[in-house]
Amino acid sequence: MRAALILATILDLALAVLLAMVSGLIFGGGPEGANGDPAAVALWIFGLAGCIAAPVAGFVLRARERAGWGLLAAAIPSLAGALFIGI
Repeated sequence: MRAALILATILDLALAVLLAMVSGLIFGGGPEGANGDPAAVALWIFGLAGCIAAPVAGFVLRARERAGWGLLAAAIPSLAGALFIGI
């Protein structure tokens, strides 16, 4: 279970890096962008925060002996990203 949680964490952090790298292309103005629609910017920030908070929640749940729920919590951003692109 620990290996799956670590893999989910790596996927979440890779997704966070991808979101940070393409933010300038999406919102304009380069890497320091966010000049787009305020709703889009808020959703992007929510997604980035979720990619960082989900693995933390997963490890906290694992420490409290709820490893299955921790894995599910850590996998949510990756699963949502896969559903978003249509896999």
